[in-house]
Amino acid sequence: MPDEDGLTADEQTAERTRVRVDFPAGDPPIDGVALVTLDQPEAHNALSFALLAQLDEVLAVLDSDEACRAIVITGAGDRAFAAGADIRELAAETAASIGEGDRLAAIDRVGRLRTPVIAAVRGFCLGGGAELAMACDMLVAGDNAQFGQPEIRLGIIPGAGGTQRLARAIGRTRAMELILTGRRINAAEADRLGLVTMVVPAAETVTRAVELAGKIAALPRLAVEAAKASVNAAQSMPLDEGLRYERDRFEALFATEDRSEGMTAFLEKRPPAWRHR
Repeated sequence: MPDEDGLTADEQTAERTRVRVDFPAGDPPIDGVALVTLDQPEAHNALSFALLAQLDEVLAVLDSDEACRAIVITGAGDRAFAAGADIRELAAETAASIGEGDRLAAIDRVGRLRTPVIAAVRGFCLGGGAELAMACDMLVAGDNAQFGQPEIRLGIIPGAGGTQRLARAIGRTRAMELILTGRRINAAEADRLGLVTMVVPAAETVTRAVELAGKIAALPRLAVEAAKASVNAAQSMPLDEGLRYERDRFEALFATEDRSEGMTAFLEKRPPAWRHR
């Protein structure tokens, strides 16, 4: 039924879904860094389809903005990055409907952004939340973070990259144990397994992630994008193809202004003035 503003139930849900953007982010603001916050703390930032659609749109806009050179994604509050999918929403789906519109592909597209993306994880990071965090290029975990793929306990499996990205991150046998049991791991174990970039005090998670993003944003954008693409190529290409992919990008950067500036500044023993072109 429409509400008093004429919105249907689905439209009301979309209206309540929030993805907040601070750009530039930081205090004081850091040039080139965007902070994207999943802002549904009352639902532990659960990843509804409406939220994923909005996140997809926000990230596409930032990725197309040449002024944005690094992105941090976090969850509102300190209890959860994202505690998983919206189970009430999933419970209404069928085998025929769940794939309509390929709505989970929004998480895949996070990994394909040209801009480096850092997940800043506090509290629960489960199911789809863990899949979103693993789709990012780096993962800064608060010491209160908990990771897991509990889908098996609902009679399903991870459907947004959990089986693939977790196995690549920590190895087949360790991923198999976590996915087949649905066991959660804390930040310390995630660090030992190689799932996270660093573990920091929970209260400092977003600040430290934004600082890391600032270090990346301060470097020449075209070289950063080429480096990210080349590292990602190592995950999907045979070694010979990956080496050629890397070499092509290495050679292409010699046509950029920043390559000339970087080498000239080095020889002149002065800081470079990047123009990001």
